[in-house]
Amino acid sequence: MARIRVGLLDSTRFMVGTMPVPKFTDPEKTQMATDRESNQPLYTVTVFLMEDERAEALKITVPKDGLPDGLMPGAAVRPVDLFATPWARIFNGQLSDGIAYRAASFQLAAPLVPDAGAMAA
Repeated sequence: MARIRVGLLDSTRFMVGTMPVPKFTDPEKTQMATDRESNQPLYTVTVFLMEDERAEALKITVPKDGLPDGLMPGAAVRPVDLFATPWARIFNGQLSDGIAYRAASFQLAAPLVPDAGAMAA
């Protein structure tokens, strides 16, 4: 499956939307998903990508050791080594498709500060 490195503009900002949620390999949630290389448990974090005049919610999977202390909703972060993997499957005759996002880690970033001049305009 193709993994595509996601290039980010310097102006791209990310804000955490949810606390990390454990990722499971089965619907019964009995087996945690783990990273194939490090064997670390995997977590999913919903973040808001803000770029230009748009915002989009993304779910990004990260190994446990890539989650910094202080990660909480509203925190400004920057994903490290962000990749996108397109996927598709047919289930009960219906096509489902999407993009899975994966990062090596999150770095805490400087808080988002609105430009006072832009807000007055």
